[in-house]
Amino acid sequence: MTKKLVILALVLAVAFIVVLPVAMAAEEGAAVDKTANLKYYYITALACAFGIAIAAFGGALGQGRGISSAVEGIARNPGAGGQIQTAMIIGLALIESLVIYTLVVALILLFVNPFGL
Repeated sequence: MTKKLVILALVLAVAFIVVLPVAMAAEEGAAVDKTANLKYYYITALACAFGIAIAAFGGALGQGRGISSAVEGIARNPGAGGQIQTAMIIGLALIESLVIYTLVVALILLFVNPFGL
């Protein structure tokens, strides 16, 4: 059941990030006013909040499982603790980089001005 909720949340986040701003920007020929610009930023801010929340949640789950497995491995074989710890730190850095990429994309979406106002 949790996988279905995560997939649904990801689909909604993609819809907020991609579909709605594109649909709003598709109003060609009409004069773009301040309300369209504000609508874009409201929708984008909401989508970015959802995206960062999902990324932080997924990153925290991944890091928790990684640390749990590493501690279990070290407990079973203390002689391999150094190698397990090195692999764990590299894995945690890669997981954290995905969350940071989400933050960068969210900031780019927030600071872009598609209407030229």
